Amino acid sequence: MELKYKIWLEEQGEQIFGDGIYRLLVLINKYGSINQAAAKEKMSYRQAWGKIKRTEGRLKVQLLERRIGGEDGGGATLTSEGEKLVKMYGDIICQVDALINEVTKNQSEIFPDKLLK
Repeated sequence: MELKYKIWLEEQGEQIFGDGIYRLLVLINKYGSINQAAAKEKMSYRQAWGKIKRTEGRLKVQLLERRIGGEDGGGATLTSEGEKLVKMYGDIICQVDALINEVTKNQSEIFPDKLLK
C-alpha cells in the first residue's frame, strides 16, 4: 500500500498551477525548447503552448521568453518569474515528499505488514 497525493495552486476554486505545467516548465528549462519539452511529455506543441498561455493568463505573469527561428533556430527560456514559480513549487513538493516519507516510515514500523511500505 502506498500513500499518494497531488498538490496544486488554486485561486477562487480554479486550479492555476499544478504538476503538469510544472513538469513542462522544468523540461523547457532543461532543453530550451517548447517542442522538445512537449515531446517528452507526450503532447503536441499546440497542447503545450495552450497550457502555458492558460497558466500565464491565470497568473497574470509571463513565464517564458521565446526566440523565433532564425539562424540559430528558435527556443524558449523561463523568465525570472517562471524560474521563481518552478523553484517554489519544486521546494513545496520536496518538503511534502519528506513529510510523507517520514509519516509512512513511522506507520510501517507500527503496522509493518498492513500499511504503507
